[in-house]
Amino acid sequence: MLQHRYSLDNMTDNAVVASIPATQPSSTNGAYKDLKHKLAEKMAGEITLSDNPGETLKKWRTIFEISQSDLAAYLKVSPSVISDYESGRRKSPGIFIVSKIVDAILDMDVTRGGAKIRSYEGILRGDFSADAIYDIHEYLSPISVEELTKLIKGEVAYSPGSEHIKPLYGYTVIDSLKAILQLSYTEFQKLYGWSSERAMIFTNVSTGRSPMVALRVTNLKPALIVIHGLPVSRIDPIAVKIAEIEHVPLITSVMPINDVVRALQSHDIKH
Repeated sequence: MLQHRYSLDNMTDNAVVASIPATQPSSTNGAYKDLKHKLAEKMAGEITLSDNPGETLKKWRTIFEISQSDLAAYLKVSPSVISDYESGRRKSPGIFIVSKIVDAILDMDVTRGGAKIRSYEGILRGDFSADAIYDIHEYLSPISVEELTKLIKGEVAYSPGSEHIKPLYGYTVIDSLKAILQLSYTEFQKLYGWSSERAMIFTNVSTGRSPMVALRVTNLKPALIVIHGLPVSRIDPIAVKIAEIEHVPLITSVMPINDVVRALQSHDIKH
């Protein structure tokens, strides 16, 4: 049972810092520690420099599939502290507090086996040929699945329950054929950029089955899949079934690919 809880009224930033446990030494090897350190720097820097630090903090917490209550319990603070930071009700935390929160998120992933941390290994190494990527982008502010669908004049092939609909923090437009022929399993993970909470848009597809099968065997799952160039009527039923099993929204778009990219990029211009 946790000994200390803090209410929003009497919680100060100094109290937040004091309540955060020191990071425990890890038994993992040097390469893994280096990976974890580089990812921590990336996350803390992005949160601190963001125009909306709370939203960016929420993005990373969500990527690591950690609830506000679990993170608060690990940090030994009230869940309202995390909620207030993410919503902007509390002033943006400084780099020291951000670093402590980031360390907590990563340490919690380590206790679960470290799969999320390892998924960023290829991106951090920077040894990836981007030939299969038509365009990749991280949004300054999230966009909803519904809004993105409207932007690219999408047609819904499958939509899960509302509890599985997530905000989109970026997108990747992929040449499906090149990805299948050229990318290893590890390289495929790099298509997610810095957030799996993104739209994965597959071009150069015949039925939509292949990218969905690839999705089925990867650890990371996108928040939305777009099959480009096909109407819903031509989507393989197996592809739709996999989307249903994985609880991932699946839409199609026949808008010309250059227009799709321009439409996707317009979100940041508007915001």
